[in-house]
Amino acid sequence: MVTQHHSSAPHAPAASAAYPMAKPGYGKRSAPGQQARTRDDFALLPTRERYVAGFVDHLPDGASMSVKQLAKQLPLYGQQAISTALNALSVAGHLRRVRCPVGTGDETRWVFRTFWSRTARDNEWWNTYLATETASQAAAPAPTPEAPAPPPARPEGPAVAGPAPEPIAAPPQRTPPQAPDAEPTQTTGPSPAYLALARLGRNDHRLGLSADDCTTLEPLAAQWLDRGVTTDYLTSTLTAGLPAQIDSPVGLLRRHLIDKLPPRLPATPSTPADTPAPTRRLLVECTDCGRPGPPEAPPDGLCHPCHTTHSAGGPPSPDPTQIAAVKAHMTNLRDLLKPV
Repeated sequence: MVTQHHSSAPHAPAASAAYPMAKPGYGKRSAPGQQARTRDDFALLPTRERYVAGFVDHLPDGASMSVKQLAKQLPLYGQQAISTALNALSVAGHLRRVRCPVGTGDETRWVFRTFWSRTARDNEWWNTYLATETASQAAAPAPTPEAPAPPPARPEGPAVAGPAPEPIAAPPQRTPPQAPDAEPTQTTGPSPAYLALARLGRNDHRLGLSADDCTTLEPLAAQWLDRGVTTDYLTSTLTAGLPAQIDSPVGLLRRHLIDKLPPRLPATPSTPADTPAPTRRLLVECTDCGRPGPPEAPPDGLCHPCHTTHSAGGPPSPDPTQIAAVKAHMTNLRDLLKPV
């Protein structure tokens, strides 16, 4: 149960016009149906969460929501404190982090958004909203308008009427002779499996692969696509549940490609051409560790392990006996380092 804090809280600095904006497809996105802004919007939150929420609420859509950037603008708290505050705001129903596929076929890429709601929402509201096509369209970046073609250059000086000069014919180009049985060479691009592996480093810098690594893992990834899975499914499976530190991305991905290879399903009758493609849904990320899942999977925007840790009030406190032993050990080391 949330209790009201009557102690005076520091006012978060107003979001300045110089606050950096995120890349297209990233950053803050306001949820619909919010109530009008008042001075008591976050009065029931603790001091730190109220401070962070007041600042985030005044940021424009598209503003960067990274912990590092927020900590630069909020000097009272460091990155760890900001991350903990965002977790609490997610549990309180004010934000959800999502990822959304954009594009079709082999050109699909993932974009990341943080939905923000000044009005606290419960899990049922977030699950219903994030499962709709409206949320997918709001998460996807707006298409970049094509630059208009420049007008043709006008000749300098006064125009002179007269017949246009005849174009000079270019000399014919000679093609090298080919053998009579030689077949025309065809240039093919990289395979969908290769492209899916090459894009992993853009979704998560810990999975950055070299060109040789992608070539080595390409046959393993191609087995997944041959069994009917999409490149989106392959990408989301390889990026889910990663450890905090990855020493060898190519070794980790090779192990996952082999161990998690999906079964081969029997062939199904082809669907009619007029059958509409299934609607792509958002994946909700755990606000703490970033693990993706369907909208109804993470309660309060946290995966089950992180939610259990948060509900328990954080990691267990160390044993007082162990603390005393460590302090005694450090005292002995200081005594040994003192000059005789």
